[in-house]
Formats: sequence, structure tokens, C-alpha cells
Amino acid sequence: MALRFDKKVRKYRGGRTYGYGRVGQHRKSGMKGGKGFAGMKKHGKSWILAHMPDYFGKRGFKAPSTMTGRVKPITLRELDYLVKRLGVDSNSKTKLPTINLKDHGYNKLLSTGYLSTPLEVIVEKATAKAISKVEAIGGKVVLAGES
Repeated sequence: MALRFDKKVRKYRGGRTYGYGRVGQHRKSGMKGGKGFAGMKKHGKSWILAHMPDYFGKRGFKAPSTMTGRVKPITLRELDYLVKRLGVDSNSKTKLPTINLKDHGYNKLLSTGYLSTPLEVIVEKATAKAISKVEAIGGKVVLAGES
């Protein structure tokens, strides 16, 4: 079937610049105003205001990491290892050996694993299962907010 019009590319075959004027006018990013979002505060400002009105200005804030309460948990298995490494004396019959987890950089006690020695554990937070496991072997969990 015959075509009424040639495609643009066919039309410009052999024409060196394919309708873009002088050599180099269709290279790189010169005729487009820059690559990507280049010039959006200059010559592209009217486009950005029309299509992306929230592009300029600040919104919200980033909370400093000191304000956000970071949870640093320790499991019963890790606590048992820590107790053995510190050499906590568990031979006393009258008083339970005490370990304050805040001194070691932890603020929550999790229930994974088991303790081999009864302890009095002072910590900010603890799961219910962790508390019951510690109490099952004769230990005690003191939550720091309640002491």
C-alpha cells in the first residue's frame, strides 16, 4: 500500500543534521535547558510551580535520635552468657545476685533462651514471658520505673 507521506526520519536521510539546524544543536542537553531538574529555580520555575507546587519550602522535621526512645534488647540467653562472663556470684543463700542491665547498655529483656542461675534483674522494660521465665527459676525482675 502506498503512503501519502514519508516518515520524518526517511525525509531527513542524507541531510546531516536531521532538521536540528547547525551540527551539535541536538547533542547532549543544550537545547533542553539542562538535564533532569536542572534550572528548576531559574528557567524551569514556572513549570515546577504549575506541576509540583510542593517542590519549594520545608515541611515537617526530623526528630533528633536522642528524643526517640531506642530499644536495645537483650535475650535471656545473652543475659546468661553475660552473667557467666562477669562472674556474678550466685552462691549466696540470703540474697539474689543483682544485675542492672542499664549499666550494660540494655533497656529491654526478651524471653528467648533460659537462665541457669536465679538473679534479680533491674531493667526498664521486659516481656511477660521473660518475667515468668526468670521467676520460674527463683529469680526476680524489677522494672526500673516501678522501683
